[in-house]
Amino acid sequence: MSSSLHLAKVTPENVDAVCRLRLRPGQERFVDPVVVSLAEAYAYGDVAWPRAVCDGEQVVGFVMAGFEPAHAVQPYRSYLWRLNIAAHRQGRGYGSFAVEAVCAEARRRGERRLWVSWQPGDGGPEPFYERLGFRVTGEVVDGEIVAEREL
Repeated sequence: MSSSLHLAKVTPENVDAVCRLRLRPGQERFVDPVVVSLAEAYAYGDVAWPRAVCDGEQVVGFVMAGFEPAHAVQPYRSYLWRLNIAAHRQGRGYGSFAVEAVCAEARRRGERRLWVSWQPGDGGPEPFYERLGFRVTGEVVDGEIVAEREL
């Protein structure tokens, strides 16, 4: 992992690279493809915060958060919505960087917690999120396990 890591807005210049990101086989059951996320970002434009994860000029991943402080369901007020890191880039710290960047954005917006949820199952992202300080709340929303992290 290099020191040139940053998040970038998804633009006409990088959207093709973002859409070409592919996960490891089997991970697709845990996270939707980037094209679905971008469609949701378009539909939920006031809430969605989509970003390319970049190492220098190269797109290595995609992350999307949602910020809707007045939402009736607490986990949807400030949440990590999607995280896709290219298969050949996983295990190098890019996902951790992206999550920390979302946490920083949430703090900048005055949030005190960040939520994430996932489909349960072997090979799922639970150990990754627990290593980053997320704790399972015991809630299940839309069939997904909910976890939170204090900021």
